[in-house]
Amino acid sequence: MKSTLDFQIEFFNSLKTVIPSYSSIVDEVAETLEVSIDSAYRRIRGEKLLNLHELFLLSRKFNISIDKLFSLGSNTIIFKSNQNNFEPDNFINWMKDVLAQLEMVKSFSKKHIYFLLKDMPPWYHFYHKELASFKFFFWKKSILYQEDSNGKKFLIEENQHPELAHLQNKILSTYNRIDSTEIWNLEGINTTLRQIYLYEEMGLIPNPDDTLKLYSCLIEVVDHLEKMAEAGKKFHLGSSPDSESSDYQFFVNEFVLGDNTFFVELDDNKVTYLNYNVIYFMGTSDQEFNDGMHRNIKNLIKKSTQISQVGEKERKQFFNKLRKKIQAQANLFKTTLE
Repeated sequence: MKSTLDFQIEFFNSLKTVIPSYSSIVDEVAETLEVSIDSAYRRIRGEKLLNLHELFLLSRKFNISIDKLFSLGSNTIIFKSNQNNFEPDNFINWMKDVLAQLEMVKSFSKKHIYFLLKDMPPWYHFYHKELASFKFFFWKKSILYQEDSNGKKFLIEENQHPELAHLQNKILSTYNRIDSTEIWNLEGINTTLRQIYLYEEMGLIPNPDDTLKLYSCLIEVVDHLEKMAEAGKKFHLGSSPDSESSDYQFFVNEFVLGDNTFFVELDDNKVTYLNYNVIYFMGTSDQEFNDGMHRNIKNLIKKSTQISQVGEKERKQFFNKLRKKIQAQANLFKTTLE
């Protein structure tokens, strides 16, 4: 059975995963508990036990689940997430949460993101304001069920979002500054293709030019992903890698369809984010769970084909297949207009 000291050590290990590397855990603990630096050190080292009030203060400030302490040694894994509140601001709150999580990851000295994809990462739609506006419209109407979307149809010229432009650019820029490994499958663009097709079939995209523009934007995104994979670096659409560009490892696994698992290494810690309710993620810093997830991802990478920087033939074949998928659906749509 775990001792009280074991629980306290585990608590401070969890605390380290949510405090950015530029902050001092000792300073944060001392400030929160209003104690001296020496007293904070003694609590972190386990020389002095936390009392219930101190535990409450730290867990509340840093959003550490106390339940986690009492689930150690069991099969219980504690996840944290923000839920859809079905309020008018639910979408912008989702955007802010995505940015906050990415900025938290970026703040660490050593960080790496692993993305096991089922769908193209949401921020890649942000390369084009037209494609981003369609995804925003779809998410708000069909996922978040915002009442102000009822009865509305998608028109590019009427669905620009200047209030979200700053957020979407910050999300994309932040992700582009974090070393990443993505494991793709040819199914990766199917969800967006299906959404465009269904909305067009339902009459929710009344202007044919808008539908064709969305397909064109999607092809350009695929073109850009290929350029990043070739360079092994992440950079903005229409630009080139620079000295601050982060590493970009691109793998293809034709046998396993991912589940949008988002896994990050932060200095000596790990966090797993699991996808649910289409666009939401719930995260856990449970060490045993994350160690197992890390081993699974590493094993999957070994059974995948790297096409970033190496494997030119395989890289061209993969991205050509993605483009052909998009073009085939665009051509089918054009035939309905003749």
